[in-house]
Amino acid sequence: MASDQDQLRLVSPAINQEGKLPRKYTDEGQGAKRNLSPPLEWYNVPEGTRSLALVVEDVDAQDPSGPIVPWTCWVAINIPPTLKGLPEGFSGKEEEVGGDYASIKEGNNDHKVPGWRGPKLPSHGHRFLFRLFALDDELNVGNKVTKEKVLEAIEGHVVGEAELTTKF
Repeated sequence: MASDQDQLRLVSPAINQEGKLPRKYTDEGQGAKRNLSPPLEWYNVPEGTRSLALVVEDVDAQDPSGPIVPWTCWVAINIPPTLKGLPEGFSGKEEEVGGDYASIKEGNNDHKVPGWRGPKLPSHGHRFLFRLFALDDELNVGNKVTKEKVLEAIEGHVVGEAELTTKF
């Protein structure tokens, strides 16, 4: 059994001790300091990992008709396992950043557009769950990548998983 030190870990240097997501990563930021994707770092990628997939959801989102339904903020697939993280503001800049980052494919969030879309909340205190999956293969889910397609495609291919929860 692997110890906690050997487990895949996901962290963000931008999230403080209380686990708060700073305003610049939300739709409530100011000007250029608004809707930036947060920087992420990961450690202990399992041996045999061929790609990583990231799914970020607001797990406290309220459906207008009542029930709580997770709201997708970000989906990214085919992240090379050689990368140790994603820099701040990376979303939408795969080509620009280039190198190993160019192979990353961002999926649609629940605003129906690709990339990170930070929260603009009717009320604060929502939890955001960042999930990183280490996979034994690359994903091919067609041109339109969605959380649902990703979660279905990774079945049977997950060799490691890490979570990070933050609040806004």
